[in-house]
Amino acid sequence: MISLIDIQKHFEDQEVLHHISATFEEGKTNLIIGRSGSGKTVLLRCIIGLLTPDNGQVLYDGRDIHRLSKHDGTLLRQEMGMLFQGAALFDSMNVLENVMFPLDMFSSKTHRERLARARFCLDRVGLTDAENKMPSELSGGMQKRVAIARAIALEPRYLFCDEPNSGLDPISSRIIDRLISDITHEYGITTIVNTHDMASVRGIGEQVLFIHDGYAEWTGSNATLYTSENPHLREFLESDQ
Repeated sequence: MISLIDIQKHFEDQEVLHHISATFEEGKTNLIIGRSGSGKTVLLRCIIGLLTPDNGQVLYDGRDIHRLSKHDGTLLRQEMGMLFQGAALFDSMNVLENVMFPLDMFSSKTHRERLARARFCLDRVGLTDAENKMPSELSGGMQKRVAIARAIALEPRYLFCDEPNSGLDPISSRIIDRLISDITHEYGITTIVNTHDMASVRGIGEQVLFIHDGYAEWTGSNATLYTSENPHLREFLESDQ
């Protein structure tokens, strides 16, 4: 579980996050939604430690990521998997080497064990036959699947996905959604997805946090989204119609 307590963030004299508190539950796909410029990307960066909030706490099962020692912070980051907006694969490495990368960097397993883990992850995302291909030989959807395999290689407790369906066609987007959801439930991961894709929200958003102008204005399940009386949320939803 990840808990946010009274998070504030300023850039110069502008406050972009206003006293945000929220809980992201283990074993669920937790979605952060909002318009471009609403503050959701800044919030995600505070959660994963790329930005330090000016006030408040980001607790990973009770551990404040912004107040850990360097050693404990490194250990925590090894429990985190990241799926970036552009897949962020290494162009000079083939598919298997990309998935092996975090294992080679952080795992104490033998080479044979690391290789077996990487191949297991590729099989989990349906890309067993692609291990010798280069990223340039893959479609956008396949690149995202490789990125998911790499993100789960170290068996993370926490998974973060930043606009995972950006640039994908609807069919590929739903494949990525289903993989994220299935992996979350299968391994009991605390997953946070930053998205404006309402098909994803309706499909896999078990818990949804709506950000508007830096405020946490609504939280609930996707089943209750369309019954909310929050005017900013209703306007956001209607703009997607």
